[in-house]
Amino acid sequence: MDIREFLDQDQKKDLLRLLTAGSVDDGKSTLIGRLLFDSKKLYEDQLDALKRDSKREGHAGEEIDYALLLDGLKAEREQGITIDVAYRYFSTSKRKFIIADTPGHEQYTRNMVTGASTANLAIILIDARKGVITQTKRHTYLVSLLGIKHVVLAVNKMDLMDYSQEVYDNICRDYNNFVTPLGIPDVRFFPISALKGDNVVDLSDKMPWYHGKSVLEHLEKIHIASDRNYSDLRFPVQYVVRPSLDYRGFSSQVASGIISKGDEVMVLPSRKKSFVKEIVTYDGNLDYAFPPQSVTITLNDEIDISRGDMLVHPNNLPKVERHFEAMLVWMDESPMKNGTQFLIKHTSQTTKARIDKIQHLVDVNTLEKRNSDKFELNEIGRVVITTTKPLFFDAYKKNRQTGSFIFIDPVTHNTCAVGMIIDKLSSDDLPSRIIGVDKEKITTGVGLIAKSEYESVYQQKGATIWLTGLHGSGKNELAYTLQKSLFDMGAKVMLLDGKSVRAGLSKELDYTPTDRAEHMRRVAHICKLMNDQGILVVCSFVSPDESVRKQVAEIIGEDKFSLVYLDSDIDFCRDNDKYGLYEKADEGALKYLPGVDMEYQVPSKPSLKIDAINRAKNLELLINYLNKNKIFPI
Repeated sequence: MDIREFLDQDQKKDLLRLLTAGSVDDGKSTLIGRLLFDSKKLYEDQLDALKRDSKREGHAGEEIDYALLLDGLKAEREQGITIDVAYRYFSTSKRKFIIADTPGHEQYTRNMVTGASTANLAIILIDARKGVITQTKRHTYLVSLLGIKHVVLAVNKMDLMDYSQEVYDNICRDYNNFVTPLGIPDVRFFPISALKGDNVVDLSDKMPWYHGKSVLEHLEKIHIASDRNYSDLRFPVQYVVRPSLDYRGFSSQVASGIISKGDEVMVLPSRKKSFVKEIVTYDGNLDYAFPPQSVTITLNDEIDISRGDMLVHPNNLPKVERHFEAMLVWMDESPMKNGTQFLIKHTSQTTKARIDKIQHLVDVNTLEKRNSDKFELNEIGRVVITTTKPLFFDAYKKNRQTGSFIFIDPVTHNTCAVGMIIDKLSSDDLPSRIIGVDKEKITTGVGLIAKSEYESVYQQKGATIWLTGLHGSGKNELAYTLQKSLFDMGAKVMLLDGKSVRAGLSKELDYTPTDRAEHMRRVAHICKLMNDQGILVVCSFVSPDESVRKQVAEIIGEDKFSLVYLDSDIDFCRDNDKYGLYEKADEGALKYLPGVDMEYQVPSKPSLKIDAINRAKNLELLINYLNKNKIFPI
């Protein structure tokens, strides 16, 4: 066989992704190290370094500590435990392998989930001296949750139990009793000694009662090709390829199913149909494609297709829903905050999502269920989720590619959770988001969102900025400019001025002192409602009466009310009068104009006093005031 033939044959070998899991000191890293060592996949310099390291910092006495091949972090070597997920690649004449060595500690559950997310098979180790323990059950539950269909139970350290068949049989029986209800389709049992190499690569003569294969022989021969879903075509579009006006292709990895040239396909969500014209790859066109191939599809018809859309067969559609149940694994150091709207990444689509209800949390050690209203790091639970846009999904057990998703924190952009979809949930079955305490709040008119939650999400305080001054002092111009500046900086802000409010809400009121007071009362209550919901309100009103302004502050709440006085003399205001109101008042055609036939009472203690003439700096003064008082921090 020449080198080209060898490389070609090596290229065609299939790949098995596997992980090891088990309790602390069960021998996961040692088993993988032994697989690498006995299958002759280590270079001489690696062997020399391993022997030196074993003497200096090993935990296997006079033996070679094969775990040091994987435990690369300093903390791992010092403590003799696995913390990070270590990946190792090796191959034999029959198959290629990628091994993920995952931590056994409960606080590293998220690390194990990460390592298991792409695995075809899990090796769960049991210390023959301890038998089936809590961690064994926890790891098995996680494996079943993540849809891994093949489990190898490796009963390790048989050498320390004199290779007893009775010990091995008892452990297998106990494990079988636990694993059967979880529905894992393929579970195999192996008695081994990772340190001594018994039944790892070669069968051991020390356990003549065992008549099965070695671990490596099983890994080489196990059939995984049928684990993929080849019946349901799911092609989530990742990129639209448009090198010229005459070419439009849609690129992605085939998530599941088989797509063939000439197939009729439907585009979701538009439900438009066409036929596959070409299946294009770098190495040439194909007649058909299947997972996990990455290809570019062209269609006979010009259809508007974008990233996030999905190509499917018309007679085999996924669920197209906004509401569904899922199992969630919390990955973030920070606990879940109620009311947070997450970004959900599902196949090639990203949209907003919220958790409507936590059905229950699962204690991964005992499998007991308990109620909770939030998630902490490494916690697992069943939830109801609603998305802004419909997702195209299948149940995770049926299709891992279209049944999985991640939650992204919208502020930190950290991956805060991973999820496995159970099934859709109709709108009629959605749980009520209003609990007993909430109903009491609603009855008394109290909102369900706390003030602190608004401030956290909006990054501002709900407050009213009340601009007062004579007509023509420039209140409206400053108010509108302030609103635009705050909006451009990301503030949630609204504006109220005399002209807009009198056009509707106060349409029947005139300018008499009594009606002015009623007009201000109405405006104050609007401001209070908006402030209570975290909104900044900018107001521009002459509001000439000091006592009325105090009443407005009391309604809104003095802690949320800032009175800004635009100081100006009457001559400046007359020159700046764009509506001719002073002229009409002088002629007797207009009554109750402050500064002419009605007193304007200058505020005695305004929150901020600014010179109306100094227009260029007034906006900056206001922004600085909001920042200094932490109303809208910049």
